[in-house]
Amino acid sequence: MKRLRLILLSSIFALLVVSGVAYAQVAYTASFTTSITYQNVSNSDASVLFQFYAENSGTPIEVSRNLPANAGSSLFVGSLNEISPGFSGSAVMSSDQPIVATLVQISSNSAVKNRGLSNGFSAGSSSVLLPTVLKNQFATTSRFSIQNVGSENVNLTVNIYNASAPSDPPIVVTHNNLPAGAAKYFDMGTLAAVTPASFNGSATVTAVPSDGSGDAVIVGSVMELATNGPANSAFEGVSGGSATVYMATGLCNAFGASSSYAVQNVGSAAAAVTVSYASGQTANATIQPGAKNSFIACDALPANTSTSATITAVEGSDPGSIVVIGKVFGSGNSTAWVGASSGAEKVALPYVRFTETQWTNGARQRGYIAIQNVGGNLNAGDVVLHYLDLNGNEVGTHTLGALATGAKANSNARHPDVVGNAADLSEFGYIGGFGGSVVVEGPAGSQLIALVRIQSFVGGGNVVGEDATGIPVD
Repeated sequence: MKRLRLILLSSIFALLVVSGVAYAQVAYTASFTTSITYQNVSNSDASVLFQFYAENSGTPIEVSRNLPANAGSSLFVGSLNEISPGFSGSAVMSSDQPIVATLVQISSNSAVKNRGLSNGFSAGSSSVLLPTVLKNQFATTSRFSIQNVGSENVNLTVNIYNASAPSDPPIVVTHNNLPAGAAKYFDMGTLAAVTPASFNGSATVTAVPSDGSGDAVIVGSVMELATNGPANSAFEGVSGGSATVYMATGLCNAFGASSSYAVQNVGSAAAAVTVSYASGQTANATIQPGAKNSFIACDALPANTSTSATITAVEGSDPGSIVVIGKVFGSGNSTAWVGASSGAEKVALPYVRFTETQWTNGARQRGYIAIQNVGGNLNAGDVVLHYLDLNGNEVGTHTLGALATGAKANSNARHPDVVGNAADLSEFGYIGGFGGSVVVEGPAGSQLIALVRIQSFVGGGNVVGEDATGIPVD
């Protein structure tokens, strides 16, 4: 059986699940309900078991579903009779076929339109890095969750580092006896140990077995919630850094939006960091151990630029170790995603939507995909996107042109180069129920990454949007 952990406030292939109702005018005090969008990436029908764990509980609530070959579907936690309103926790998905999942956080507050997106995890580690955690900083507060994806109870130690004073000792928070499958939530706005009124930092979470034996394996995710408005976003924790990180999107006043990269040095020495944009520009900074630096795309790029980037780190003459969070802002977008350290020849996007008839009324979403080639040069026709409906039927294909190393291409269900059934593509992911997914495929040995931005129209020419990274398929 293949297993995924999801934290139903963000993700893991264990899930963090939330179900509830709130009537707040800002994201931080709003409640969210999780929709688990999941995709069968095999050629055989799948039997899927969801095991939901209330926070800090080791007793699962089980729900089963079947999913056809290559199909995508959604499970809205708020619609399950087995789960009561007000539930918060995590989940583990098991299947007899390979599956992937993206968690979608949907607020019951009509003012909070954006949907935080994060992916599930197929594996964990004994530590998790959270490159950004905030308390009333940039009008945003973070809420993060850590899930025990091992088989034994674990003790957690959270070290929270002050980005403005990296030489200060970390703030330490602990939690003991977290059961297998369960998650623990930490709210930067209410943690007693975080005493400053405003805080900009990062966190490292480590786990050890509660009884001193066996292995400790955890995953984690973060939601960033506006304290003065409806903006929100989500991203996954990572187990370690790398010397090279790839970013599928870099924008300067393109499509009404711009981007930035938060780069954290998780190495032991100062790192010389270079952002190399595929459009030819570069940006540089030296980042001390544990510290962060923000690279604003418009500081290097001319206006109306849409490109991609490769970020490298060097410690003296040795490779460095960095983690990068990308963000896009402008026109209502509020996005966050984790940069990729490598690519794959096959990448899955479980949650893709597109509407033509119900866009301006805000009832349905549109998904825009960026594909970056992080391997050797690729010829025209080498990379194909397969648009799949909720039954696994291919309703459209997009064959890309040549992609040089580091370059990117864009796609959506109504892109002029997408060939297929126009009726299905015009309301992609909505016909017959909720379920639309995409698989990006390149030739053997190719290295591809992908990013999908899911947007909603909110009137006045504005949109809200959030990003989810593509999931490599073995």
